[in-house]
Amino acid sequence: MPSSIDPVAWLDAVLETEPGRIFIETPDGRTYTYRDLADISGQIASALAKRGVVAGDRVVAKIDKSPEAFMLCVACWRLGAVFVPLNPAYTIPELEYFLTDAEPRVVVLRPQDKETLAPIAQKKGVACIETLGDMGDGSLMELSHSRSSTDFPRFIGSPDEPTALLYTSGTTGRSKGAMITRRNLASNAAALVQVWRFTQADVLLHALPIFHIHGLFIACNPVLAAGASMLFLPKFNADEIMRVMPRATVMMGVPTFYTRLLQDPKLTRNATAHLRLFISGSAPLLSETHRQFEIKTGHRILERYAMTETLVNTSNPYEGTRLAGSVGLTVPGIEIRAADPETGRPLSRPNAVGVLEVRGPNVFKGYWRNPEKTAGEFRPDGFFITGDLGKIDENNYVHLIGRAKDLIITGGFNVYPKEVETEIDALPGVVESAVIGVPHPDFGEGVTAVVAKAKGATIDERQVLKALAERLASYKHPKRVLFVDELPRNVMGKVQKNVLRETYLALYQQRDRIERS
Repeated sequence: MPSSIDPVAWLDAVLETEPGRIFIETPDGRTYTYRDLADISGQIASALAKRGVVAGDRVVAKIDKSPEAFMLCVACWRLGAVFVPLNPAYTIPELEYFLTDAEPRVVVLRPQDKETLAPIAQKKGVACIETLGDMGDGSLMELSHSRSSTDFPRFIGSPDEPTALLYTSGTTGRSKGAMITRRNLASNAAALVQVWRFTQADVLLHALPIFHIHGLFIACNPVLAAGASMLFLPKFNADEIMRVMPRATVMMGVPTFYTRLLQDPKLTRNATAHLRLFISGSAPLLSETHRQFEIKTGHRILERYAMTETLVNTSNPYEGTRLAGSVGLTVPGIEIRAADPETGRPLSRPNAVGVLEVRGPNVFKGYWRNPEKTAGEFRPDGFFITGDLGKIDENNYVHLIGRAKDLIITGGFNVYPKEVETEIDALPGVVESAVIGVPHPDFGEGVTAVVAKAKGATIDERQVLKALAERLASYKHPKRVLFVDELPRNVMGKVQKNVLRETYLALYQQRDRIERS
């Protein structure tokens, strides 16, 4: 494995041995070798330098997924600039916030967005605005093609300087910029190559977006570190996935990928025989999805646990027991513990539920220009407080219970939503559920279940409550069970409980008014 503190060393290592090895192939047949990656990212770095970018400057990219988009990220690594990927679906007010906060030197937009968004960037004082399309078109590439692939100052600073600024989802207020360092990226990729057994022979089926840490770093970096290859799909499409799957050895995805593939009759043991590994992350994988996928394909999906601030913390083992509903064991070099949410005292008893805390070279540098928030999220001994409730069992497997902010306190009792969701999800006719706390005039918060049921299913509120009465203490029972066609999700497939809480905010107040009238 190349240098564990600098991701640029991965590229250099492949160039010394097999520069003609394929790095990326697109569905339309375009191929990019490691030599192409070096040349194009070098030209982009030279173009950025021409525009005045120096080490530490931020480069915002609000663009579609493409090989050149990832090469822009690599160019920032090589130059020492800080790459700031944004979801191309962000609205103008959202973009204004990110530009104000990040203060980039350069903004790269989709060609079709320049007329609308360039004035916004100019108003925010951005020095340079370029464009990049999903076919390698746009002003950035035009400028790059006229530049040498070596005409830029190579970064020679500390591996603990930020190399990426990724904004958190912001479900509890404004998004915060997590500063990711070269050491974070390189150490985590090295650990994942080891844990997931990546080699040069691997071909990753990549259908994730690359404005998020999952698709950008967790997926791409082990490939680059191992000198492997990627089939780079612009987005998830079940037919396209099945078409290229025989050429892949590994697939990474969010749970939604796997639930949709399970609906495809082409998903069989023969169709997946060439793959050695399916990995899921970014949202909890239902145990039923895990079971059904194994029945249809013979593969047990490997679930892992990551955050924007930490990259991958834990993974189910490559060899050994992959527990459905667990996110596995800590990856090499990382420590994880559960702590009392109130006192911060570490909990040594197996299966004790607490806030998970992480320490290791994977943990980010801090929140951009927010030292108070950064200080509040770290313990004195260096452990980062994830905000995730979980437990560590007697075999050191980590189990996620939910976000600490999702904990429901009803009538003075603590209710962990995951416990109730697990019981509801096991009922016939239920696809999945989300249990939330909603303001209640008598109990403080009322346990409320929002259920997506299968097409044609007849399960109703009474049946759910009757089933739970036999499985859970009465204070954990939902005050209401509401049915929807599907649960709201963000782009990475996470259920947006904040949206559900907002939607049903007045549920019990309305009921209380009706009963009083």
